[in-house]
Amino acid sequence: MPNGQRLQRGPMMTGGTPLRSLDEDQLLARILPAYGVTDELLVAPGDDAAVLRTTERTIATTDTVVLGRDWLDAWSSGADVGHKVIAQNLADVAAMGGHPTGILVTLVADPELSLEWVLDLVAGLADACAAAKVAVLGGDLSSAPAGVVMVSVTALGRLDGEPVLRSGARDGDVLAVYGSLGLADAGLRLLQTGHEGRHPQAVARQRRPEPSLAAGPAAAEAGATSMLDLSDGLLRDGGRIARSSGVVIDLDPAQLAPFVEVLTDVLGAEAALDCVLAGGEEHSLLATFPADVLPDGWRALGRVRAPAEGEEPGILVAGEVVMHTGWDHFSGS
Repeated sequence: MPNGQRLQRGPMMTGGTPLRSLDEDQLLARILPAYGVTDELLVAPGDDAAVLRTTERTIATTDTVVLGRDWLDAWSSGADVGHKVIAQNLADVAAMGGHPTGILVTLVADPELSLEWVLDLVAGLADACAAAKVAVLGGDLSSAPAGVVMVSVTALGRLDGEPVLRSGARDGDVLAVYGSLGLADAGLRLLQTGHEGRHPQAVARQRRPEPSLAAGPAAAEAGATSMLDLSDGLLRDGGRIARSSGVVIDLDPAQLAPFVEVLTDVLGAEAALDCVLAGGEEHSLLATFPADVLPDGWRALGRVRAPAEGEEPGILVAGEVVMHTGWDHFSGS
């Protein structure tokens, strides 16, 4: 950031009231009243465990974000982090064809972390959950070494029908996306270079993804054969569908072009294409459908076919292997 300035107002992670000045009960007394309740929540947080009304099939997923790895205090407020970690978890529930019903939150933090930042985080969590009509079921608090802050969320969901897996894509299907491509990665690049004003929508998508939770169950009902949350890039996540399903997915450059063009004036053609093919943290939905079934709001990206003799399952662009790989947590790329 230029001159070390923050993008938006919000409590800093240090400089306020340190967490070490409160005990756990005092901190929980500040946190729990922020969360609402839903009809599924039978016993709210406060006992040893919450009690949630569930159905025969329950979806469970979890994600963790780490200071310095998944966000920086310089450009994300606590509320931003809260929104983001909820979005990425609920998108996973939607990608299975389910409806989110509740979350558990764990905060692991340096005792010098400011109380004000934690309450800002809680406000973001509460707002995101309220928008999705999801109950906060409870969670855990733990101290950590100096400089360490981690937020982990476990989400539960209701599955009314069969789950939509990564392994169901079939020869002749269409690959399609619901939502944007490349915006979150473009926003990250602009934040890193101090040019966030050049595309505010991309910066907003990086800080607060907006998955369409209703699109997942609707796609399942419409006949989606495979589906996942687009979190690690189109090529990496599309490749996961291809390998799990034993098929080849061939992306059509003409169908990718509108997503690239949106970013070209801001980043240049090469970087824009890289964002669209490999940019992570978008949290759009990626799915395959029979060729005669493409629900409203979904945009076709390419075709699914059976591998040729001797060909490995995977993903191509106009019939060619490309080198963009997408995000990997352990290789750092």
